[in-house]
Amino acid sequence: MRFTTLLARLVVPATLLALVACAPAPLYKPSANNTVVSPAQVSQTPEQYSGRDVIWGGRIVQVNNLADHSEIEVLAYPLDSSQRPKLRGNGDGRFIAILPGYVESIDYPPGAPITIAGQLNGNRAGKVGEADYVFPLVKASQSHRWTAEELQSGKVSFGVGVGVGVGR
Repeated sequence: MRFTTLLARLVVPATLLALVACAPAPLYKPSANNTVVSPAQVSQTPEQYSGRDVIWGGRIVQVNNLADHSEIEVLAYPLDSSQRPKLRGNGDGRFIAILPGYVESIDYPPGAPITIAGQLNGNRAGKVGEADYVFPLVKASQSHRWTAEELQSGKVSFGVGVGVGVGR
């Protein structure tokens, strides 16, 4: 009985530590001015959040290159603890990320997952289909387009079982 108790006291914490160690660290460090709010909430009362820092992510809808900057329209999704978009369910509003210079649209294709860190910088009225919409504008200080491999990395595949198995 003592061996079992000792084994449980050693194995359980070691297993939990190993699982936590597999999770990647967050991509961007939140600032003291950071606010945790969704784009949908900001689009309702944009003046309340002006100048606040955000870390948002989602799927790219489109890229628009202008003379001195690029704008990426993003359908927002919640982020996981590593700031990867959780691309399940309905989106959580839309926003426009403003990046300095030219962004090659082939590097930011529609549907690609992205995370943006930046400062809320006003809003713009526009349309989603035929519906009127208020897009929060984020002056991006950092952006990261996720690859399929990056989205899968750090996800723990863990199984426990007894018996005989055949793998292919």
